[in-house]
Amino acid sequence: MKRIYSLIAAAILLVVTTSAQAQESWSLQKCIDYALKNNIQIKQQVLNSEYYNNQLGQAKFNRLPNLNAGFQNNMSFGRTVGADNTYLDINSNSTSGSLSSNITLWNGFALKNSVKMADMDLRATLEDLQKAKDDMMLNIAASYLEILFADELVTVAAELQKITQLQIDRTGKLVEAGSLAKGSLLEIEAQYAREELNVVNAQNRLQLAYLGLYQLLELPSTESFKIEKPTLPEIGANMSLMNTMDVFKNAVQIRPAVKGAEFKLESARKQLLIAKGNLLPTLSFGANYYNFYNNKYMNYQTGTKIALSDQLKSNERYGFGFTLNVPIFNRYQAKTGVSNSQIQVENTELQLQSTKNLLRKDIEQAYTNAIAAFKRYVANQKTVISSKEAFRYTEEKFNVGMINSVEYNQSKNNLSTAQSDLLQAKYEYIFRTKILDFYNGQTIEL
Repeated sequence: MKRIYSLIAAAILLVVTTSAQAQESWSLQKCIDYALKNNIQIKQQVLNSEYYNNQLGQAKFNRLPNLNAGFQNNMSFGRTVGADNTYLDINSNSTSGSLSSNITLWNGFALKNSVKMADMDLRATLEDLQKAKDDMMLNIAASYLEILFADELVTVAAELQKITQLQIDRTGKLVEAGSLAKGSLLEIEAQYAREELNVVNAQNRLQLAYLGLYQLLELPSTESFKIEKPTLPEIGANMSLMNTMDVFKNAVQIRPAVKGAEFKLESARKQLLIAKGNLLPTLSFGANYYNFYNNKYMNYQTGTKIALSDQLKSNERYGFGFTLNVPIFNRYQAKTGVSNSQIQVENTELQLQSTKNLLRKDIEQAYTNAIAAFKRYVANQKTVISSKEAFRYTEEKFNVGMINSVEYNQSKNNLSTAQSDLLQAKYEYIFRTKILDFYNGQTIEL
């Protein structure tokens, strides 16, 4: 049975090693760059920003005069009264055309405020795009660290299994020599089987961690890769974290979630000004030109058709003028619009405050978790050291028959638990400090 386990483990190791050699190695930055370029949600945010950019352009174009051309052609058939007051069969064709233009001179600054509102909407959308990118970077960093953590768990589990394998070999020789009962060997082999399951579970966790990263990158698992293992910062007892209020004061100035909420508030304020402008008169200027031609128009004195050029000279009309529109009563639509816009401003102010509060809570949570993880790391360092020493002492006593395999396995399990807790605290601390650095304006790097 032991040999079968060893062969299976060797086969798995060979497959994993061969696959790893064939796979490309991705750094954290490469993962982030790929996600920012290919993630569907980010692509949608880019399209959304392009839409609002078009809205801003249209708001600017609305300040320009319009120009419209009209063309009409009419054909007439049948009897009509002629010049000599008699009915004749006359088929005629007439053509008319016109040009008109209009420009708003003043409408309560609605056009001006519409441009400013559209500009704020675009800026808010660009900040939303940046926030989506920031969220993606944090998610990828968390997934990346989860892979590193899971990989170290695999290493720890495999190392413990190797120790058990050595103990099986030693115990087997003692059993053959008659120094130990066969039950001791069976208990050690049972422990080896449990540790083999731990290795499999750790490998499954590593595989699921990779799957999570692939899905964040919108990559199928068939296009898998291995991540680069960076040199992580050393965690020392003298490490300190920046005060949460200092981080918050800086973050509130640079984080896109807050800046986007501020732009949305400015947009709502411009909308309120537009609504108030609807209560004021509107002044516009317009001009038009019109002409007409009919192929049957006659000069009754000479009996000849009137030429095209002569008709165009005679039939042309043009004019221009100003239009003043004064709102007197519009069923309270304008007044209701002002009231609704004011409500929207107040609601957006609350949204801005809520965004700031959420940012502060996230920073405080990250800080508290980092401190707790650091304390756990320091405590677990001592636990690992003492557990290693305890296991070494237990192993020596087990080798000379002073304790049974149950006590030996318990000591070994304690060491495994302490090592796992130490790794968890380590990666928790690294991730939380990276979040704080990110909120403080630093890029995520490992």
